Amino acid sequence: MTTLQQILPGAGVTTQHTGLRRASRALRPARAVPGAAVALALAAGLGATAAEVVSGLLGQPLGWVPVNEIVEAAGKTTWPELSEAALYVAGAGGLMLALAVVPGRSRLVPVETSDPLIVIGITRSGLRRTLRAAAQQVAGVEKASVRLRRRTIEVTVVTGAESSGTMLRQVGSAVGDRLAGVGTLGTGEVVVRLRRKAV
Repeated sequence: MTTLQQILPGAGVTTQHTGLRRASRALRPARAVPGAAVALALAAGLGATAAEVVSGLLGQPLGWVPVNEIVEAAGKTTWPELSEAALYVAGAGGLMLALAVVPGRSRLVPVETSDPLIVIGITRSGLRRTLRAAAQQVAGVEKASVRLRRRTIEVTVVTGAESSGTMLRQVGSAVGDRLAGVGTLGTGEVVVRLRRKAV
């Protein structure tokens, strides 16, 4: 396998970092599903507990929450016996906080726009398809695959036994031109790998 690694014209980061930061922040997926699940569970549990306490104070307990059993269990249990359970609860709480704080991975790649108030993204699968099509248009390329990594785009092409290093440059130029045409931000370096078809 032959490898050519270079920064192609149009494939590097040519826009200001502020535009990339703004687009990445706007396209970042929200943690809506975990947040809604935790909020609903807490609201239901705490609401039932509050209703049970208030109804118990009024002399007519609802029976939703076994308050008496919980109070008896708490009176019989000592703190050393609760240390393991407390660790599990603290770990679950830390995991929920991490899910809320750490942003999810965006499914969209930011695209450069002329208006700073507009943010546009292209799906990662769509970008892979368009780059694969650009690589397959090069004469001699039988098959191509594209992998998007954090700082690089890996293009692997399968060619015949008579292929040479000039094909790597042609594929790299075609992919770089397509990236420049799409106008993606922060896609970084293009790596082209050549695999010769087994005879």
